[in-house]
Amino acid sequence: MQTIHLKNESLLEIATFLVRRWSEKDNIVVEISDKVETRTRLHENKVMITPLEKRIGNDFQKYRQFRTSLWYEAMRIKYCKKILSNDHAFGFILNTLETQRIEQLGRKVWRGMDGELIFNYTYMLVARPQLHTVYGKARIVEAFYQYFMFGAIKGEIQSSNFEKIKNASEFAKKIIKKTIDENYDTDWIEKNVTQIIKILDIDSLLTIPVSLPFMKAGMPLSEEELLKLLKVITKNKEGNFGKVDPASVINGDNVYDEYKVLLDENKKTENKGLSSETIGIQIPSTSNVDETTIYDMNLINGLKMKFKEWKYGWKEQHFRSGDEFDEESYIEGHEPFFSDIKKSIKTKIVILLDHSSSIASDAIEYKKATLALCEVLAFLKVKFAVYAFSTENRSVVCWSIKPENMKWNNITAKRLAQIVANGSTPLAEVYDKMLPMLQAKRPDIFLTLTDGEPSDSDAVRNITKIFKGLGINMVALGLGPNTVRATTIANNLRYLGYEKTMAVSRLKDIPSKVISILDV
Repeated sequence: MQTIHLKNESLLEIATFLVRRWSEKDNIVVEISDKVETRTRLHENKVMITPLEKRIGNDFQKYRQFRTSLWYEAMRIKYCKKILSNDHAFGFILNTLETQRIEQLGRKVWRGMDGELIFNYTYMLVARPQLHTVYGKARIVEAFYQYFMFGAIKGEIQSSNFEKIKNASEFAKKIIKKTIDENYDTDWIEKNVTQIIKILDIDSLLTIPVSLPFMKAGMPLSEEELLKLLKVITKNKEGNFGKVDPASVINGDNVYDEYKVLLDENKKTENKGLSSETIGIQIPSTSNVDETTIYDMNLINGLKMKFKEWKYGWKEQHFRSGDEFDEESYIEGHEPFFSDIKKSIKTKIVILLDHSSSIASDAIEYKKATLALCEVLAFLKVKFAVYAFSTENRSVVCWSIKPENMKWNNITAKRLAQIVANGSTPLAEVYDKMLPMLQAKRPDIFLTLTDGEPSDSDAVRNITKIFKGLGINMVALGLGPNTVRATTIANNLRYLGYEKTMAVSRLKDIPSKVISILDV
């Protein structure tokens, strides 16, 4: 199996896509964290998941476990009304029962997950502790979990306690069946957890020790050991999953193609040549940012429709009623019926976004407009890169939102969403940080979006000459609260050596203005 370290950015992109698709909720944020167990915070619309490197097995096996964990959390989002803490027996048992309920409900929709669920069960069993390492009555809860989830326990337990565990497991299975048959939800299961606690003869507030898969991180499993465990799981789970071929489960062919694509994309996004860090450009963290707040779908779809008409040369219209269309007669008198002429934009463009403090009051709308611009540029297959600048800890920072060789996606949108507007407008300093990169990439156009005048006009004028000497067309777009102010900013920018300056008073006009400067 190929050994390669997948970047968290690549994983976040696929993880966010999968969770949103499976849960059918488009505002879910995924965070990869090695400090907590995998969990979902429903009120925050957030999934926190254990990273690959903390899991067991080879790279592909780790990815399969990671992916299946995401599926379970997506099903929790879709079907659970609440998720309690696992720290105490009551919440731990409720969550355990809910895991079985959401699994059965989810499998009705996602039948292709069966093999991956069986595979994941094997590693879940490996990760559970031996009973002799769990002390007090928490051992009874752990044994109940193992018997209920896997049909087997790791280690020995007193016969009297084992009877309690069997009875509690049988009762729990009946509860899950009735919940699904009667279309009950989390609240009904919660009412029955108390009975399971009584059967187990434990306290509902009993502390449950943490048991995480990454406590045995990197522990290898030979194929023979894995197959042996898979046979145990498939036999014990046959009542739910039917007959499953363990050898087929080990291969994971239906997931490997997806994993291979992820590896290929990971290679494509690796830094080539100059790294951002070495030239003073930073990459924002993308761990826990909700990028959906800056998506204006009406604006994006409207722009895409507008530029689709421009690109193909015809307009699509929809009416509730109309005359019957006889296509054969029309074609006979109007040959050719239509011709498909596709326009394309060959210009390479680098965009710099001003995130000084003056933009703070309109930051969300500003980001919505610039995100819509990026969506349209990606739609038109324009080669573009996006950077931003702001002040952080009293120092100006140039942020890489989207390098030229990276696709525009939810990861780049997350980068844009988290930039905090702060500080002045030190354009000369920012341009100086970007100079090595622009010397290497040589874009056709370098566009700066700003709502103010730079701190050092003479320095900007000097470095602008250097860029123009490289054959880069320098363009500035002035943003203002009204037409007069925007035009004033654009006029002032013209004296700094820009070859073209434009003005915008409405942020939603930014995409159209930018597209207008690109050669076609």
